[in-house]
Amino acid sequence: MSARTIVHAAAPSDDWPALIPLPDGLPAVPELDPLLLPDELRPWIEDIAERLQCPMCYPAIGAMVALAAVVGRQIGIRPREHDDWTVVPNVWGAIVGRPGVLKTPALQEPLRPLRRLEHRARDEYETARRQQEQAEVIRSAQRTEAKKLIRKAIRENEDPALVAALIENDDSTLTRRRYITQDPTVEKLGELMAANPRGILIFRDELTGWLRSLDRDGQECARAFYLEAWAGTGGYIYDRIGRGTIDIEAACVSVLGGIQPGPLSEYLRGALDGGAGDDGLLQRLQLLVWPDPPTTWRDVDRWPDSTARTTAWGVYDRLDSVVPDALGAHRDGERDTIPYLRLSHAAVEAFREWRDGLERRLRSGSEHPAMESHLSKYRSLIPSLALLLHLADSPEGGPVTETSMIAAIAWGGYLEAHARRLYAHALDHALMAARELERHLRRGEIVAPFAPRDIYRHHWRLLDRRGAEAALEYLEDMGYVRSERYHTGGRPRVLYHVHPALEGRP
Repeated sequence: MSARTIVHAAAPSDDWPALIPLPDGLPAVPELDPLLLPDELRPWIEDIAERLQCPMCYPAIGAMVALAAVVGRQIGIRPREHDDWTVVPNVWGAIVGRPGVLKTPALQEPLRPLRRLEHRARDEYETARRQQEQAEVIRSAQRTEAKKLIRKAIRENEDPALVAALIENDDSTLTRRRYITQDPTVEKLGELMAANPRGILIFRDELTGWLRSLDRDGQECARAFYLEAWAGTGGYIYDRIGRGTIDIEAACVSVLGGIQPGPLSEYLRGALDGGAGDDGLLQRLQLLVWPDPPTTWRDVDRWPDSTARTTAWGVYDRLDSVVPDALGAHRDGERDTIPYLRLSHAAVEAFREWRDGLERRLRSGSEHPAMESHLSKYRSLIPSLALLLHLADSPEGGPVTETSMIAAIAWGGYLEAHARRLYAHALDHALMAARELERHLRRGEIVAPFAPRDIYRHHWRLLDRRGAEAALEYLEDMGYVRSERYHTGGRPRVLYHVHPALEGRP
């Protein structure tokens, strides 16, 4: 809406319209139903959420991503009855919330079983390394003595090869099993994955830094690597001067972290506008939740539920050493084929019915392309979740049950609601910025009349120059502010007046 043009600084008239409340800023999202969680993990996650007084979905997302990282490529799922389409249960997750809502501790706690496995693997590696060093000292002495015997054999016209055959050699290379890392270069990550074909989790306390780092010039190959490693089904080969060739037999990376609404919205807006992020990277954060902030708090000062913790951690210990044959997994015979489970007949029917609805929606043209891209990745998300739930709750293995598939489909509905909140925040940026500006106006933090610069110079959330202009245009259309254009002989100046009902009224 263009500003009204006047030739002098007239006082605003008193005929302000009655204020109509701005539309709600964010779509509603449901709370996580505890019954969607694996039975063995549910009491532990509920205990974490109660002690921290945070949304239960925060530790739940951390626990599910950690579970996927432990399983990795050990076993996959084939969700169709006769097809060879194989899904590796590799998932990326993020929790969204403003500062101070305990995102970090809510993620750190469910990562503890993963860190325990990391520490155990480090200790085992150090023990094996010391043993190897001791053995090498012995072999070195043996080689010294063997050289003397070889020279003697040569002098006495005997066969020195008989002596050389007695020398023990050890060409084995020790590798340390890795589960989690935080800020690797993509080249170092490639080395870690070459030694750990099962996969590895990248945890970032604040995901914005990770996303921004991949936007920089020269990081195009890094982005491509992460895009391919998300699926977890293929390999990757690096050829670098200095590092030589890094042949990654299996590229599988999980990602987990927290992020604040403002930076996330700004990043997503850039991606939707055709920026560097417009390649589907953000849509791979399928386990993304953005709950309403808690409105109540109570002091819960008690010891953690040790029984629930022990039971839950036992699931991670068990799935750290999956024996596919013991679970009834199938193999196709090729060396690099991932062992897999099929669905039960009832689970196949449930998945087929769900996917039929999904594919019809994706082809209807009713979704924004960004949301369409996000939902398209649910094709692999739902089977992945079904497998993880099945492995956690059914130590005996066997075909993935209908119960696990129905729970996974319910997860999909829950996550879709949170995804819609995410994209609504970015797609209707003018409304979000207008609501933010309205809040500052009600607090009396802007003195009228004011220019747009008086807003964006504060560097408030969502109210950069572009956001301030969009917010003012939206609020003027709603009758919250009025603009006046002043002709002073030079460049016209626009000032805004505020509805009397807004000035200094929170």
